[in-house]
Amino acid sequence: MPTREITAHHEDLIYSALLASFWRKRALAKFLRSCGISENFVASWHQEETKRDFLDRLFERLRSTDKGPAVLRQLGRELAEQVTFPDLQGWEDTEQKTRQAVEAVNALRHYQTDEAERERQERQRIEARERYAAERARAARSQQSLAKLKQRLDELTGSLGTQKAGYDFEDWFFDLVQFSEVDARRPYKHEDRQIDGSLSHNGTTYLVELKFTMEQAGAPDVDVFRRKVETKADNTMGIMISMAGYSSAAISAGSGPRTPLLLLDHAHIYAVLGGASDLRSVIERVRRHASQTGEAFLPFAKFNG
Repeated sequence: MPTREITAHHEDLIYSALLASFWRKRALAKFLRSCGISENFVASWHQEETKRDFLDRLFERLRSTDKGPAVLRQLGRELAEQVTFPDLQGWEDTEQKTRQAVEAVNALRHYQTDEAERERQERQRIEARERYAAERARAARSQQSLAKLKQRLDELTGSLGTQKAGYDFEDWFFDLVQFSEVDARRPYKHEDRQIDGSLSHNGTTYLVELKFTMEQAGAPDVDVFRRKVETKADNTMGIMISMAGYSSAAISAGSGPRTPLLLLDHAHIYAVLGGASDLRSVIERVRRHASQTGEAFLPFAKFNG
């Protein structure tokens, strides 16, 4: 990654700090070498050339090279870390020289601190813009995927109640689960019993029962599914999805103290497809309601109630 340019003011502060911090040629040359100035260039400092003339030549050279900004920043960092000035000791005006060096280094240090804060804020702005752009792109992809899923479901509705539509709905539902990034197992058989699949969320495994029929699910449907769930390990619950809804008797059969069932209908599914909620949130909201009331069914229209 190319090194960012250095401002003229920053360069002036580095130059002033160098002039103020070192008075002996040997000490300045040693410092410059430690900061990456080549031995050949340092050796070109001839005896008659003043410190200021040499630094003018050095800075002009650094401005003309690709690595110059990085070297100048290294000089600036090293200068700003100074807390003592050994090269200023032993002069008649040591106190004055030291005071000037402290002022020059403090000015450089403050600038670099402010610059670092400006860069931090700019990075935050850039990261925020990138997150926003990524979120917009993700939302657009999500909407496109949800639109395709909705279109597929709408097409299935034309053959609602047929055996083939039931199997196709199973495939469709687990495509929705996969889109929602919920861990799942597609339909399987256990001891010759058909299980419409399972999913795992927040540490709980849910058996799934899918009903893509013209008629509402009745109490016998719920009772059969409940027995399937209650024969499984602890911490197993069940999610029934009946696109035609439930009779009042079915809701009563699924509800009760410590009910292991959550009942969802077409309104919950279309809320996910429309972007009003997501599958994870729907499951969590209905489960919270069941935990608080013992009622296995909470209409989507009452989610904010």
